[in-house]
Amino acid sequence: MHIEPGIVDGAKIVLSYATAGLSGLFALKLASSDINERGALSFAARSAITTALVFCFFEVLPHYPVGVSEVHLILGSTLFLLFGMAPAAIGLAVGLLAQGLLFAPYDLQQYGMNVTTLLVPLFALRIVASQAIAPGMRYVDLKYRQALTLSVTYQAGIVTWVAFWALYGHGIGIDNLASIGTFGLSYMLVISIEPLVDIMVLAIAKSNATIARSSVFDLRLLGQA
Repeated sequence: MHIEPGIVDGAKIVLSYATAGLSGLFALKLASSDINERGALSFAARSAITTALVFCFFEVLPHYPVGVSEVHLILGSTLFLLFGMAPAAIGLAVGLLAQGLLFAPYDLQQYGMNVTTLLVPLFALRIVASQAIAPGMRYVDLKYRQALTLSVTYQAGIVTWVAFWALYGHGIGIDNLASIGTFGLSYMLVISIEPLVDIMVLAIAKSNATIARSSVFDLRLLGQA
């Protein structure tokens, strides 16, 4: 979902600094709460794992330029279910930054837009999860319908933000709308894959309960919260 260079430029790009700053502050608030609950060592370990995974998602997994952006298999809901909200947010932000610094410096100007596009849908995912998943329910017991709900929330949020940046930068033109539509339709492929990945990963965690109870996973994975 990397916003292509030139989609938003000039003075308009200042908005991305503001949205990224607000997103970052909220992520730090979540991190503080997580550290108070689980301790700094657990938080650091989970954040390091999510950062490494996000880096791999961007660099190793297939990704294709489509329309106004790129289609990535980011697996935001998977990170949330396995490691928790705060480590997932930190991993997305730092992993994206590392990918830009090491392999795509031309993307750094768009970092504010890209990190906003990754984080705000994750925050929305947290709200939806509180409604879709009963209190006390173990994540390993989620059904496909619930996993699909989480995936649709996250991926639809990404598409919405990409569309916003494209419209904000280039306005309502036929070519721009067509590029946005092509990108949005392409993300249907991600929505079809991500819930299946979630269910598979959760099944593996359920069958390896001893490992899943370690401090590098979210407490609700096996109902320890």
